[in-house]
Amino acid sequence: MNDTAHTGADLLQVSAPHRELLDQVLDKWSLQVLDQLCGRPLRFNELRRAIPAIGQKSLTTTLRRLERNGMIERLVLPVRPVAVEYRIAPVGDTLNQLVDALLQWTTQNMTEVELSRKRFDAQN
Repeated sequence: MNDTAHTGADLLQVSAPHRELLDQVLDKWSLQVLDQLCGRPLRFNELRRAIPAIGQKSLTTTLRRLERNGMIERLVLPVRPVAVEYRIAPVGDTLNQLVDALLQWTTQNMTEVELSRKRFDAQN
């Protein structure tokens, strides 16, 4: 990953805070929650139905982490009984094109990755 043509100041640094943020934003459930909320605001149970494999505790944890990182917004609706809606925040919306690019990359390269895995597994 180091390019000797660049000075140290030119290179992007992957520090502990960067790794932590990437881990929290690009994990399995966060990606799915963000994908759903990019479409439209949703309530908690709507998210659970949209992502059937996620448990209640995992969804709660994911939503809190995404809200803490500024990726989503939690809005208490002025209705009775009280309802909460989650929506993508402006910072979270900036991830949309990046995640789409990563998904496109995986689609374009999956065949080569699978071949590499088979070769590696056969040798080990």
